[in-house]
Amino acid sequence: MRWILFIFVCLLSIPAQAVTIPGVTTPTSTNTQTAPAKEPDVEQKKAAYGALADVLENDASRQELIDQLRKVATAPPAEPVPTIVPPTLTEEKTVLENVTDVTRHYGEALSSRFAQLYRNITDAPHKSFNPQTFTNALTHFLMLAASVFGFFWLIRLCALPLYRKMGQWARRKNRERSNWLQLPAMIVGAFIIDLLLLALTLFVGQILSDRMNAGSRTIAFQQSLFLNAFALIEFFKAILRLIFCPMVAELRPFNIQDAGARYWNRRLSSLSSLIGYGLIVAVPIISNQVNVQVGAMANVIIMLCITLWALYLIFRNKKEITQHLQNLAERSLAFFSLFIRAFALVWHWLASAYFIVLFFFSLFDPGNSLKFMMGATLRSLVIIGIAAFVSGMLSRWIAKTITLSPHTQRSYPELQKRLNGWLSTALSVARILTVCVAVMLLLNAWGLFDFWNWLHYGAGEKTVDILIRIALILFFSAIGWTILASLIENRLASDIHGRPLPSARTRTLLTLFRNALAVIISTITIMIVLSEIGVNIAPLLAGAGALGLAISFGSQTLVKDIITGIFIQFENGMNTGDLVTIGPLTGTVERMSIRSVGVRQDTGAYHIIPWSSITTFANFVRGIGSVVANYDVDRHEDADKANQALKDAVAAVMEKEDIRGLIIGEPSFAGIVGLTNTAFTLRVSFTTLPLKQWTVRFALDSQVKKYFDLANIRAPVQTYQVLPAPVNGPVSTASEPLPPTEPTL
Repeated sequence: MRWILFIFVCLLSIPAQAVTIPGVTTPTSTNTQTAPAKEPDVEQKKAAYGALADVLENDASRQELIDQLRKVATAPPAEPVPTIVPPTLTEEKTVLENVTDVTRHYGEALSSRFAQLYRNITDAPHKSFNPQTFTNALTHFLMLAASVFGFFWLIRLCALPLYRKMGQWARRKNRERSNWLQLPAMIVGAFIIDLLLLALTLFVGQILSDRMNAGSRTIAFQQSLFLNAFALIEFFKAILRLIFCPMVAELRPFNIQDAGARYWNRRLSSLSSLIGYGLIVAVPIISNQVNVQVGAMANVIIMLCITLWALYLIFRNKKEITQHLQNLAERSLAFFSLFIRAFALVWHWLASAYFIVLFFFSLFDPGNSLKFMMGATLRSLVIIGIAAFVSGMLSRWIAKTITLSPHTQRSYPELQKRLNGWLSTALSVARILTVCVAVMLLLNAWGLFDFWNWLHYGAGEKTVDILIRIALILFFSAIGWTILASLIENRLASDIHGRPLPSARTRTLLTLFRNALAVIISTITIMIVLSEIGVNIAPLLAGAGALGLAISFGSQTLVKDIITGIFIQFENGMNTGDLVTIGPLTGTVERMSIRSVGVRQDTGAYHIIPWSSITTFANFVRGIGSVVANYDVDRHEDADKANQALKDAVAAVMEKEDIRGLIIGEPSFAGIVGLTNTAFTLRVSFTTLPLKQWTVRFALDSQVKKYFDLANIRAPVQTYQVLPAPVNGPVSTASEPLPPTEPTL
């Protein structure tokens, strides 16, 4: 048992010797390291091994040792002591320091390039020049070049009549407006034939190269350089011929004069030949056959001459090309006109930058600079061409409109206008996205921006996802608003089956509901779009609630106007076109909004009355109209005679068809309804259609005047009483007349 305890203590004491309890001081200094344990000698090791063997040999002790080991294995480990590591301090740089670092980085890279160029010119290893080998290689090279150029010129000369026939046939067909596809097809076909002739020439050139290399790898290498340069340059010239077409004007896609087309085709072809054959052929051959230093100097001289010549051509023709671009902008669509005018202002700077960049690239990397520039240029032309084509198609679609059937236009008056508006907006946004994608692809073509990496990883993928979700949100919002608004407008319109227009109340309520629906859909759409682009709308909602509470306290009258207007509308109190009296104003309702009502008097004055200021009002267009006509007759006239004259006048009115259709039921005679000292009053009343009471009253007054005159019925007259004069003087003589004792009429 004691051996088991001894071994167990030994096993536990080994890791304990390496443990240092933090925070507990030792007698020694903290800087003094703990001395390593003394290694046991041979005798001690033999004794320990023997004791362990005795323990393992005994079954009981072995089982007890196993139990002790398992107990130790299942014991929870001690918690590690956390190590305090000071935070790494990062130095924050200012914007000026960052700009300085970037400038220093590119400056050092540029200076290292120039240093490498200087070493190539001055310190490059010399190579012995063998005139015989150089002459032999040059002879085979010139033979191959002359054969290839001659064969290519000959087959292109044979194909020239075919080009002219194609152009004449296409132009003849193009004069017919229905045949617009033939000319573009012939232009593309001529370009394909040109490429096929180039491929045939390269095939023949490769066969000639295999027979003219004299079994020399150097000559074969030089001839392969020539064929590569020939393929690249002639492909670029084929594009120039596609644009300018100097020999066959009928196949020219643009309106360019023959002299201008020949001028630019010749200059650009010569420039491309000098660049291609100089950098791809001449410089490698000189470096290989003559000397690396001479090749570097030749590279600098060739590119310097090319750059100066290109700048000369650019600034010499600056005004002419700018004028042509401005004329083209005037004939183009508004969307393209803006880009063309902007390009007309900066095209010479872009062209100058192109050749300057090519100059520096060729100095630092002569072998790959031209391939990179030509590839980037070709990709740029393809991108610009495809973007222009797509944008042009979108512009043409924007100019077109959707025309619905007459039945649909009558049922949904605003649907066609709304559909055309949504379609125009969507196509305009698609055109803007096309331009943005084209710009990013151009940057990618020149190595300034990794578009595909941006699109598949990080911000690009997230941006595309957000744009797709926003497009779907706007799409469904537009569909929802179009459907709901069209249904409301269908309810507001009459149909071909003679369905009458809805009442004024219905029109007013539906119009208010459509406006409220537009505000709700717009608000919800804006909030969802803001949430999709990462804007936290919770503060906006909270702020809107607080602002609404503040506004509600400050605009109680406005809230009162809205609530009163809603209840008046639901109670069908008044509608557009009604004749109403509101307070002292009487007029026709012309406009009703959620806050006020607009009333126009017969004098032409227009009054805007808030709903909350209306306490009582009278509406003359509610069911029926009423005419109560009172006529005063002289007191001394016969009442029966006057009544009969009134009845005859009413009968004459009832015999008029246009007036009879306005009267509901029969007239009511009330007889004498008033009596004074000078007159009595006769009354007759009518029930009429709404707003027709005045028409009936005017017709009745004219007939009453007529029949009262025929019956000699007098109207009451004003009477005067003459009193006797006062007696103040002498008594009058008998000859003077005395005043009457009673007044006379």
